[in-house]
Amino acid sequence: MDEGRFGRVDLPQRCWAPSGTRPACPAQIIREYSYAFAAISPKDGVLESLIYYRADSDVMDCFLRQISEAIPDEHVMLFMDKAAWHTTKKLHIPENISISFLPPYSPQLNPTEVLWKELRKEHFHNRVFKSMDAVDDQLEIALRQMSANPVRVKNFSAFHWMNL
Repeated sequence: MDEGRFGRVDLPQRCWAPSGTRPACPAQIIREYSYAFAAISPKDGVLESLIYYRADSDVMDCFLRQISEAIPDEHVMLFMDKAAWHTTKKLHIPENISISFLPPYSPQLNPTEVLWKELRKEHFHNRVFKSMDAVDDQLEIALRQMSANPVRVKNFSAFHWMNL
């Protein structure tokens, strides 16, 4: 489980262009963001997500309830970093969810970090958005497409050392 920040700050990324030409890549720096919360099941490629304009314990509570209600008959083990809203005592953890924390400075252990990389590459790469609504719409499209393809999610999230 992790959160990703998406917004209107777009830094040009590498892209293809015919030999001998220089590509024109749009860029903007407008400091507006939304947050995508996502949890992946590497075993079966199931993806749960939530888009919100802030990241805090109230939103984390809402996301935990969403996961719990989406998978009511299973016990869910969430692995996450120690963001402030993950460790606060104000957090209400549903009975069918357990939380374990990843070691500090170890994003390479979190499959959701790969999700953010994939979404940025395919849906946000060298794009400029006119509003935060446009960013949120694109983020929703990207997450829905990824959610509809559990085989792909499983392929990039089931790390070899997980013994699934």
